Amino acid sequence: MYPFIHIGPLTLGSYGLMVAIGLICGFFILRADFARRGVSADAEAIIGITGLSGLAGSRLYHLLETPKEFFADPWPQLFSTMGFAFVGAIIGGFLALVILAKRFRMSVLLLLDAASPAAAMGYGIGRIGCMLSGDGDYGIATNLPWGMAFEPLQPGSRIFGFIQIDHGALDPSYGRDVQGLPLDAIVRVHPTPIYEFLGAILIAWILWRLGARCLKMHAPSGIIFAAYLVLTGIARFLVEIIRINPRSFYGLTNAQAASVVSVLAGVALFVYARKATRQEIRA
Repeated sequence: MYPFIHIGPLTLGSYGLMVAIGLICGFFILRADFARRGVSADAEAIIGITGLSGLAGSRLYHLLETPKEFFADPWPQLFSTMGFAFVGAIIGGFLALVILAKRFRMSVLLLLDAASPAAAMGYGIGRIGCMLSGDGDYGIATNLPWGMAFEPLQPGSRIFGFIQIDHGALDPSYGRDVQGLPLDAIVRVHPTPIYEFLGAILIAWILWRLGARCLKMHAPSGIIFAAYLVLTGIARFLVEIIRINPRSFYGLTNAQAASVVSVLAGVALFVYARKATRQEIRA
């Protein structure tokens, strides 16, 4: 883990640095999308406000997943840089974009469409920040050549207190070893943040190409955002299969349950957009 990057006398938090890079990349993507749509709006302000709202939503959602622990000692946890949830980021960013669409007098679905490729790219880059900072986005143990080794008892690591050997999260009640593996051993695990980064880059590219096609075909607003909900939902559901997270909802993790909702919402939005278009054509 590299939670901090030292450049001479300057010390930078790796997570914050990657979030900043993600926001900058998102800004350029959103500005380019506005340009091809002929939309006059402040891409810098939209990315900044949406990014901050997404971070706040991500942090709050993560904390409220374990309300008992949060309310027992809220302030230190509230301002900690460790622990974020992608579902909260989507909710926070969505609410911000709805408000900003009214501020810039744009269709909500149009702004959501334009922001979708940028959101996918920013999310992927942010995941690299999670890995560098040791925020615990580790997968289950693996013998694959690209498996990454982490020190389970390294201070500040969320893997501290439990080690993942099989599917499902393990409680810290296994004594001095787990299946003969010492608790202070270095465990090779799936580098799930890298998987998510690669998936996010692919999704951003697909959404960008889909946006160009929708503009050419004069497709209704909402199609790209619907695709974003479906693709990101599927990607997160799949990566959760090999991530360290407790199962709590019909054998699913909280993120998997939210991913199912995301996919269903995306399908419903797609159907709504297509139906609205047919009604306009008949009228």
